[in-house]
Amino acid sequence: MILIGQYDSPFVRRVAIAMTLYGFVFEHRPWSTFGDGDLIAPFNPLRRVPTLVLDDGSVVIESACILDWIEEQKGDGHLIAKSGPERQKALYYMALSMGFSDKCVAMFYEKVLHQQTSDIWLNRLQTQIAAVLDRLNAIRAEAVTPWLLGQYLGHADIALGCAIRHAREAHGDAIDWKRWPALIAHSEACEALPVFDSISQPFIGPSSN
Repeated sequence: MILIGQYDSPFVRRVAIAMTLYGFVFEHRPWSTFGDGDLIAPFNPLRRVPTLVLDDGSVVIESACILDWIEEQKGDGHLIAKSGPERQKALYYMALSMGFSDKCVAMFYEKVLHQQTSDIWLNRLQTQIAAVLDRLNAIRAEAVTPWLLGQYLGHADIALGCAIRHAREAHGDAIDWKRWPALIAHSEACEALPVFDSISQPFIGPSSN
C-alpha cells in the first residue's frame, strides 16, 4: 500500500498513526498538494491528501473513508467501538476535531495566499474556531479516564491530537491556547507517544503542503 501526503497535515497524520498502530505496512510518499499535484492527480483527480493506494491498485480517498476501510479490514479493531453510544461519541469527537482542522486550514490560506484578505471571512473563521475549541476543551476536561473514551488511545484521541499540533504550528500565537488547557494537555500526552513522535513533520505551509 501507498499512503500519499505529508505528515504536517492532520488528516494524513491521523491515518498514518492508525495504520501503524494496527500493524499495516505501507509506503509513504510525502507529496504535497501544491508542489506535487501532478503526481497525485493520477491517483486522486481532486489532488487532495490523504490518498491511499491499495495493493490491487484501487484507491481510497479522504481520511474518514480511509479509516473506515482500515476498520473494515481489521474486523477486531480497538480504536473505535463497533456500535452503540461509544461509537457515536467517537464519531462526533472526530468530526469536531477534523472540522476544526478544516477551519484552521481555511484561515491559514486566507492569510497567506490572498493579498487582500476578507475581514468578514476571517472573523467568521475565528468565531467558529473559538467555539469548537470551547466545546472540545470541555469534552476533554470532563473525561474521567486517561483518554477521551477510556483507558486506551482511540481514533478520537488521535484526531484531536493531530488537529491541535497542526493548529499550534500553523497559527502560533494567533490562537490563545491558554484558554484551552485541557487541549494542550491532551496534545502533549499524544506527542509523548512513540507513534506520534515517529509519524511527525513540522508544519511548512503551502509551498509544500
